[in-house]
Amino acid sequence: MQWRIRPVLPVTKLMGAVAVVVLAVAFGAGDPIRWAIAVVAAVALTLWAVRDLIAPVRLAADASGVTVVAGFARRRHLPWASIERVRVDRRTHRGLRSEMLELDAGDAIYQLSANDLGALPEDVAVALADLRPPQHTGID
Repeated sequence: MQWRIRPVLPVTKLMGAVAVVVLAVAFGAGDPIRWAIAVVAAVALTLWAVRDLIAPVRLAADASGVTVVAGFARRRHLPWASIERVRVDRRTHRGLRSEMLELDAGDAIYQLSANDLGALPEDVAVALADLRPPQHTGID
């Protein structure tokens, strides 16, 4: 099984980069500071979108373990034995609720949002519990 970002996300990020450049052209004539900020923002949005295009699959799981994206686009395979706990972290901050799938691998914790997974973290946690061999517990 694998979970990937929604295709609309990199498209939206690229449209944001174009919008920043268009706004800089429209309102930043002769102001080098506005141009510099616009270029930095456009490059950051473009790199963020490129990451989504290079590594759209954020989480994959099979009988041997899970593979997660680490860093910009590097993949790391975690055998089930190295995963101490899988849980859904729910937080409310300033009236906004967020849910993240959290994989605790001992030396590292991987957190994936619904946008990263293209599915609800709770649904992914249930699917991982079904895939995980019975001798490995730790699904919350």
